[in-house]
Amino acid sequence: MAWYQPADVGFAVRSQLAGIGAAARLFGRLVALTGPALRRFGLVRDQIHFLGNYSLAIIGVSGLFVGFVLGLQLYYILMRFGSADTLGLVVTLALTRELGPVIAALLFAGRAGTSLTAEIGLMKAGEQLSAMEMMAVDPVQRILAPRFWGGVIALPLLSSVFNVLGILGAWVVGVAMLRLDAGAFWGQMQTGVDVWTDVGNGVLKSLVFGVTVTFVALHQGYTAQATPEGVSRATTRTVVVASLAVLGLDFILTALMFSV
Repeated sequence: MAWYQPADVGFAVRSQLAGIGAAARLFGRLVALTGPALRRFGLVRDQIHFLGNYSLAIIGVSGLFVGFVLGLQLYYILMRFGSADTLGLVVTLALTRELGPVIAALLFAGRAGTSLTAEIGLMKAGEQLSAMEMMAVDPVQRILAPRFWGGVIALPLLSSVFNVLGILGAWVVGVAMLRLDAGAFWGQMQTGVDVWTDVGNGVLKSLVFGVTVTFVALHQGYTAQATPEGVSRATTRTVVVASLAVLGLDFILTALMFSV
């Protein structure tokens, strides 16, 4: 006896395709509302401040301790090959190319992304979005678009903070604790790191991750069921979907940027 019917499979596939189509339409509306959102930059600025403050502490502390760990681990690995003086270069490349954008995006999804989903979901559950529509105010333009661009702008800034504190943490371990030469630490970094290839591609990754994480958070909140259980499930989905999307996009972007 079959546990499912072909009609059930067709309904599930059709539901998933409908969900993808609705998400694509919402993303198109957010992109189309770029001009109106940026013309009222005060709303976007408030969201940058709001989302940045929510994530700054955890991203800053995480960046510092990631730098500590990288400096300690890579020092003993590089010592085997007599290349301990390249510690600053290796740590900087690892942070700017890969760890900074990815870890900052994952932390941003868990901190600011869940906050966005819960906020939008509670507004929907409290019928505030419906009330705005009744007053001829577009909630996508007034509520979602400023938060979308606020998150897109905030994540590259937070990723930069992560990278700077990570490099500082590696300097503390390598130079202050393990007595590496400070000139070699900074000199190798300056000569080996390319602004456009390494730092620029890392910033581009952060922008892509900012778009992805913020949109997933807003979409989950906007489409959540208007119940406490629906909002809680949407918040959980935000972390899962955004994290998987960041990791998948990271592989694709790395293959496109650094494999040539």
